Amino acid sequence: MSGNIFKSLATVSGMTLISRVLGFIRQILIAGVIGAGGNPVADAFWAAFRLPNMFRRLFAEGAFHAAFIPLFQGKRVDDGQAAAKRFAEDVLAALVFILTLLTALVELAAPLFVYLIAAGFKEDPEKFALTTFYTRIMFPYLMMMSLVGLLSGVLNSLGRFAASAAAPMALNVCLIAAMLLYADAETQVTGEAAAWAVFVGGAVQLVIVLIGAWRQGFLLRLRLPRLTPGVKRLFALGAPGFISAGAIQINLIIGTNIASREPGAVSWLMNADQLYQLPLAVIGIALAIVLLPMLSQRIKEGDEAGAARAINRSLELSALLCFPAAAAFIVMGAPICDALFRGLASDALALFGARSSAFTPEDVRQTGLALALFGWGLPAFVWHKIFSPAYFAREDTKTPMNYALISIAVNTALAIALFPFFGFLSVAFATSFAAWVQVALLAQKLYRLGQFQPGGRLASRLVRILAATAGLGAFLYYSLPYTENIAAYAYDRTWVAIVILSVAGMAAYFLLALVLGAARPSDYKTLTGGGQTPDIKRK
Repeated sequence: MSGNIFKSLATVSGMTLISRVLGFIRQILIAGVIGAGGNPVADAFWAAFRLPNMFRRLFAEGAFHAAFIPLFQGKRVDDGQAAAKRFAEDVLAALVFILTLLTALVELAAPLFVYLIAAGFKEDPEKFALTTFYTRIMFPYLMMMSLVGLLSGVLNSLGRFAASAAAPMALNVCLIAAMLLYADAETQVTGEAAAWAVFVGGAVQLVIVLIGAWRQGFLLRLRLPRLTPGVKRLFALGAPGFISAGAIQINLIIGTNIASREPGAVSWLMNADQLYQLPLAVIGIALAIVLLPMLSQRIKEGDEAGAARAINRSLELSALLCFPAAAAFIVMGAPICDALFRGLASDALALFGARSSAFTPEDVRQTGLALALFGWGLPAFVWHKIFSPAYFAREDTKTPMNYALISIAVNTALAIALFPFFGFLSVAFATSFAAWVQVALLAQKLYRLGQFQPGGRLASRLVRILAATAGLGAFLYYSLPYTENIAAYAYDRTWVAIVILSVAGMAAYFLLALVLGAARPSDYKTLTGGGQTPDIKRK
């Protein structure tokens, strides 16, 4: 893949940012219309959404790409475009066959799968029945997103990122429309409308990437499924890759099951999860999408030095962008939740003549605490997306799988052990702690193999970025008491004050980062190492 990784990252991040802003609006409206802890519909919807959404993240952002892209790239380099296209068609046939069987199984045995996701709901028959109903509506979304993942992998391997990055907007648009159309309906009706919106959103996303593939001459034919050597190799890589790339998502599923024993906890965790997903998607997932095809090609060409430089620069850039977001979540988790899910939600619903936000002060407090704990894990969630491609590009999915299994074990043990003392917050803490364990294991193995060479520049930059982040944290902490004073100039809109405070904090952070030498704009013009920047030789 030729060209500049920064330019590709800007394309993916830009589209992802728009999608996540729409996701923010979606989340605000859902929280405002159906609430959280006090409404069984909210818990039921989010629990039912968790399983297909996990597969979406794995196929569209993680495990499938990790296994498919290196093999597809290898076919293109070694055997040409026609062979690569035939390989993709064989994979398509296998996916459709397997996922049709899986979807049929879930539709028939939905209560069993609900029990696996949220065993605690068994104590509430209404909530359990609603979750089962929503699961049956939403689960076909999995098949559609798996096909989106395949076509996105093809497009990303060709250096075309726009269609696959833009597709997720469709889900958010459909959910926003459902919330606005059914804002004043009974909450169970609204929940059903949201479930159908997920189904329709998946179909629209599939159409978007189909058009993108057609424009590139890679519209795949549906063949009879065959277990070809290429498909066997994909499954051999994909099975451990599914675990390794999806460890965080698997941890969240385990956490959902544990938290389901506490009323409202599933909604609180899901709302906090959706908030930290914005910086994770814009930074970590976008970097991983761009980094994996580039690393695959560099490694196949024998350019190990270029691959190592790309990892170092990606770590720098991600730290520069995600550390301040983590600090904001830690310092002002509850004010952010109050601003978005109560203040902004009420104003947005009022524009359409709907009722005020159903999100309560208790929902704000609990979601804010969970968000702060996820904030401590945000850098690990992002760096996992950077270190994992270094293994996947070498077709090594077993090593990350082993570390992922350790992470899952740590997460499960911690969440269960701490739940009697801290309730659902033990889930957020365990998820973050397990992510740091996994990242540390991935980094040390790469370092031992000589494939990760941090060097002086990376260490120096990280220290400076941490100093700038500490400055931001102090600024936010000492500014929060003045929120009401700022809101007085914005028609008593506290959410406007939080936005102003956040923007001022980000401006102060980046100014401090420049003053401390934590960042230089010229550093990120050529992350691939293909160009000659002044300090390209330094690791």
